[in-house]
Amino acid sequence: MESTSPARFTHRPVEDADLSDICAFPRDADELFFCFPTATFPLTSRQLREAVARRADATVALLDGRVAAFANFHHWKTGGRCAIGNVMVDPLARGRGAARYLVSWMVDLAFTKHRAVEVGVSCFNRNTAGLLLYAGLGFGPHAVEERRDTRGNHVALIHLRLPRPTDLPG
Repeated sequence: MESTSPARFTHRPVEDADLSDICAFPRDADELFFCFPTATFPLTSRQLREAVARRADATVALLDGRVAAFANFHHWKTGGRCAIGNVMVDPLARGRGAARYLVSWMVDLAFTKHRAVEVGVSCFNRNTAGLLLYAGLGFGPHAVEERRDTRGNHVALIHLRLPRPTDLPG
């Protein structure tokens, strides 16, 4: 009988050497649209490097030392609002807690480093796993924006937010 041990996650800032691995996470154009709607499939290191340069706190979650997930802030303001973007998970790490670990870390980073009053995240209506993840972490919807996917179909971009806990100093 096989024993299953709990996943062991750590995190660190993204490194240039990680980019090619992260680019392989979205398996098709739809997956890429969910996590990086302005990118063109297949995701390239150049596209990702440009996003990292324009954003803040690009971070990877490591599962047993291997890059398992990626995220950053596409908006950040000290004492204001931070918004998490480009959440991507390696298909081999899905269902193992990588997204939950990394998004939780990004929330903590927003509240501690940036002293954010709230953290936002946006998720397309067809991304059921993402919506359930964010709801499970306490994010609640506050706005819906009409968008079009890569095929021109109407989709809803649901904006969610998590207010700063009242027991945090700052």
